[in-house]
Amino acid sequence: MVLVTGGTGFLGSSLISYLINDGVAVLATKRSQSTIPESLRSSSLIQWVDADITDYFALADLFSGISKVYHCAAMISYQKEDWSNMLHTNIEGTRHIVNLCLEHQARLVHVSSIAALGVSKSGEPITENSKWDDGEEHSKYALSKYESEMEVWRGIVEGLDAVIVNPSVIMGNGVGNKGSGVIFSLVQKGLKIYPPGSVGIVDVADVAKIMIQLMETPSISGERFILNSENLTNKSLLERISILLDKPAPTIEAKPFMLSIAWRIAKAAAWFKSKRPALTRESAKASASNWTYSNQKLIDRTGYLFKPIDDTLKEMSKAFKD
Repeated sequence: MVLVTGGTGFLGSSLISYLINDGVAVLATKRSQSTIPESLRSSSLIQWVDADITDYFALADLFSGISKVYHCAAMISYQKEDWSNMLHTNIEGTRHIVNLCLEHQARLVHVSSIAALGVSKSGEPITENSKWDDGEEHSKYALSKYESEMEVWRGIVEGLDAVIVNPSVIMGNGVGNKGSGVIFSLVQKGLKIYPPGSVGIVDVADVAKIMIQLMETPSISGERFILNSENLTNKSLLERISILLDKPAPTIEAKPFMLSIAWRIAKAAAWFKSKRPALTRESAKASASNWTYSNQKLIDRTGYLFKPIDDTLKEMSKAFKD
C-alpha cells in the first residue's frame, strides 16, 4: 500500500486523485481539523487517518504493509509566531518519516522546495547543484525545508531509497483563494503595485505526475530534482492574470524601500487590530527576490514536458470567475 502524508493539502489531494485513478490503494494522513476534499470522500481506495507527523508512535502504527511513501505534509508560514512550530513540524516530522521508511524498507518521494536550494553566485539559473550558503539570510520557512531535506539526505547515506523533489510555486485548479490563489483575489480587487522580483511556477498536476513517475522509476534514487515549468517576473505574471480577469494590470513597481515601509506599516496595523500582518519582512523579501530555476536535469532524465503556465493561468482564472 502507498502512504501519502498531508493528503488534504493542495498537492497531496491532487496526488491522491492521480493515484486512485490508476487503481492504487492509498493510506492518507490528515490533521484532525482538516476537511477532506469532496472529490476524495467517496473513494473506496482511500483510507483516511488522523495523524500528527510529529508523533512518531502514531506514524509507526501506520507503516505495516507500506512500501511507498509520498511525504507532502509540511507547514508554510512567514509569520513570526509560527516559526517555532513550523521548524518543529517540518524537521521533526520528516525525521520520523525517514526513520520509519528505513525501518520498513519503504521507498520515499519527499517534497522539499526551491526554498531549500542554494543561490547562484553567477546570476545563472539555480540548479540542483547550487550550494546552500549558511552566511545568507534565509527565511525560517526556507531553513525548515533545508533542514528537512537534510534529514532525507542523512537517511540516504544510511541506505534509504529516496528521491527529493524541489517544486517552485505550485499553482493550478483547486488552490482556491489560499496560497498562490491569493494572487487572483488581489488582481480582482484592483492591485496597483507589483513587486520587483521574479518567480518560478509549476502546475500542481505536473508535480503530482512527476512524483509518481519518479516513484515508479527505481533506477532513480538518492537524487533531487527541481520541478519548475517557467520563470516569470512578478510584473509579467500579474499582467497575464489581469488580462484573463479583465482587470487593469498594476503599473507601479514596489521599490525595496517601499516594501520595507509596507511591511512595517502592515505589522503596526495588524497589532492595533489584533490580527496577523498581511505582509511580513520575510514575505516582502521573498517577493523581491530575482532568482530563476533550471528544470533541465528533470527533462534530461525523464523527458517530461511541462504544462505551459498560460494554460494553468487560464484554467485558474476560469475557476476563479465561476
